[in-house]
Order: sequence, then structure tokens, then C-alpha cells
Amino acid sequence: MEIYFLGTNAGIPTVQRNVTSVVLRLLEERRSFWMFDCGEGTQHQILRSPLRLGKLEKLFITHLHGDHLFGLPGLLSSRGYQGGTAPLTVYGPPGLKAFLDISLSVSQSRIPYKLEVAEHDGGLLFEDEHFKVESALLEHRIDSYGYRVTEKDLPGSLNIELLKGYGLKPGPLYGVLKSGRDVTTEQGITIAAADVLSEPKRGRIVTVLGDTRPCGNSIPLAREADVLIHEATFAHELAKMAREYHHSTTVQAAEIAKEANARKLILTHFSSRYSSPEELGPLLEEARAIFPDTQLAEEFRLFPVERKKGN
Repeated sequence: MEIYFLGTNAGIPTVQRNVTSVVLRLLEERRSFWMFDCGEGTQHQILRSPLRLGKLEKLFITHLHGDHLFGLPGLLSSRGYQGGTAPLTVYGPPGLKAFLDISLSVSQSRIPYKLEVAEHDGGLLFEDEHFKVESALLEHRIDSYGYRVTEKDLPGSLNIELLKGYGLKPGPLYGVLKSGRDVTTEQGITIAAADVLSEPKRGRIVTVLGDTRPCGNSIPLAREADVLIHEATFAHELAKMAREYHHSTTVQAAEIAKEANARKLILTHFSSRYSSPEELGPLLEEARAIFPDTQLAEEFRLFPVERKKGN
């Protein structure tokens, strides 16, 4: 599981950064990727990345401001041209379907795959045997949502040496034991799964918060997250401006991460006034003074989502 940023700027693209788009790569779990927001130019960013649009499985829109949305019609169209045939679900606030219907209809764009648009007002959006996705309303100038992706706990590891002692060689019975069920060998020996499996591995949690002021729903969405991705449009000296524009500062993002007991914080959605690494440096220092395990989002850089040690 890895996080990959295609855009990190707020409002408009700049020479240095594109507008918002975040990817969650699920290579081992699903051999696909999920995307959060799709600002203008996102498909151009994909051309510069290792991603293939045909592997895009789900797309989550936080809110309907253009810097999070205007790249969506072109990306959906290009996915078909590039051989994408698997179904795709796009989740987002009410109004998303009307935007896509008009955009794709007027441009006579052909979508050669099953496209589902799932408008929502929060709650449990998706769940299968591996993941669940929950959402809640944040506080912005228009309805903006945060998303919490929870990986289900994984089975523990098999004790291979102990299985060899039972005379059991690698094969289908290993899978049965891995699933937590007991097996009986050809020699009539019953092996209890509990005796040869370690403790289950805790599933990882990734939280992506859309544009927002600090608000009550941020904490439960980010609770115990292995990675929290939070907007930090302004340095804290501009806290008054951040509130007026319904955004957050570096310090506010760090305070959310600390209160939620997240493990890692990645800041993104930077104002264009911070155009260079030298100008972004103080933003990182502000956040780290409160929440030390903070990083700045960088486009085309992979951020691994690591399991908590011992799990």
C-alpha cells in the first residue's frame, strides 16, 4: 500500500505544482489504485508517473470546487481510449452526477466501460472482504468530505518450521490453515490453525481530508490513522485568512493529527504563495513542532503506508 501525489497545489496550477490529486496504490491487495480528487491536468501528471489508467478502480471526490474536479471528464474519457474496460465507481457529493452528465454529453465523450457515479452525504460508502471506506462532512465553503480507508485485519503468518515437523509440505492445506481453519493430514494428524498461526496483522488506515477548517468530524475520521493526509493551505501566521477562506494552517493540521493519535501526517494543498522548497520549509517546521512525524507532500514521490511494528 503506497500513497502517490499527482497534485499538491491549492486553487490553480503553477509551474512547480499541479492542483489536487492523491493516489492510493493497492498493488498487493487488489493490483489496482484508488484516486482522491482529480484537478485539472491530472491525466497529464499520470503520463509522467508509473500509473496506468486501466488500473484505476475507484475515484473519490472530496468536493465540487474546480481545483479538485475539473480534470475528471478528460480522465474518464482517456481511460477508455487507453484500453480501460473494468468498471469504475466515482464517489462524491450531490451534484457530481449532473456535472459529469453534462460534461460527457456535450462533448459527446464515449465511455466504453461501466461507470457508476455514487453521490453521497457521508457514512459507509463501500465494504468488501479487504477494505471499507467511510466518509463524513467537513467544514468548507461548499460541502466537502473526508474519507477514511480501513484495511481489514490480515491473517497471521504460518509457522513453517512447525508445519514441517508435522510433515506437512507447502500446498492447498497451507491456505486452509491461513484462513483459520483446522486441517487433517493424509496421515490422520489434525493440525489446529491456532497452533501454527501468529496473531492477526492489524489492517492499515489511511485518511484523506478534503478542504476544511478544523472541525469535529476530522478527529474520528483520522483516529489511529497510519497516514493522515491533511490540507495545509497556509502557514499559521495567516490563521485568520485560513478561517475566512475555510481552510487550515500547518499548526491546525498538526493539532488534528496529534489529537487523533495518527501515526504519520502528510501536508498538502499548499497556497501558491509558497512556490519554492525554501518557502515550504517553515511550514514543515511549524507542523513538526507539534507533530514530529510530519512530511510535506511531493508530486511523483511514493510514500509507503507501513504497518505498525509488532502487528
